[in-house]
Amino acid sequence: MNYELPTTNSNGFSLTEVLLAVGILAVGMLFIAGTFLVGIHFSTIATEQTIAAVASDEAFAKIKIYGVNLNDPNWLVGNLRPFEAVKLNPISPDEFAYPSTNTVAEKQYYWSALCRRVAPDPNRLVQVTVFVCRKVGPVSARPVPVKVNVQRSISNNSELVITDGNEALINDRYTIVDNNTGWIYRVLERYADNPSTPIREDQIILLDRPWVGGATGLVWVVPPPFGGGRHPCIAVYQTEMRF
Repeated sequence: MNYELPTTNSNGFSLTEVLLAVGILAVGMLFIAGTFLVGIHFSTIATEQTIAAVASDEAFAKIKIYGVNLNDPNWLVGNLRPFEAVKLNPISPDEFAYPSTNTVAEKQYYWSALCRRVAPDPNRLVQVTVFVCRKVGPVSARPVPVKVNVQRSISNNSELVITDGNEALINDRYTIVDNNTGWIYRVLERYADNPSTPIREDQIILLDRPWVGGATGLVWVVPPPFGGGRHPCIAVYQTEMRF
């Protein structure tokens, strides 16, 4: 009599299948972790942009309240000047913080403004450009725009050459304002230096649109913090106000 041995079904996983599943899971977790980091980054940007919009509205309202001195003989039509230099009434340094309410918490955001007379009296029209920045140091060292000498590039209308040695003050994705026209430009790139060229390449910046200013001039920019770190300027807003 012949007996057939019973057969058993093997329902387990082989070592190869386990390793393959673990590898796929690990790759998936890396992608998921990456999306969390990207989400946090864009959430931070959105939050700061919202704060900047509110802070700029508050800044425009304060500039209107404190006023500007249109009778200042040193304030020529077409030139940008800091609001502190042309203000009509005294203003406390705390007014440049956001929020400006008397809170115990330390202020993290500040604004500064440039004013440009666009027409002589009796129009009394002033172009106001507000820079909203995050804190990078003590209150006395709040971020403010500074002037940089530039000239138009001969080869490209969308390029400027920094002529005063302050190329370290302007970098990729910075915002600059032309002193003569008040136009706002976005810096797409500051080139890397190329020793083989007669002009230092790191003195040349590429703008997001053609330059409409003069052959030579000045631009205003909020510089990077001393000692390195993130660029403090969050956003730049501009409007025309009648005083």
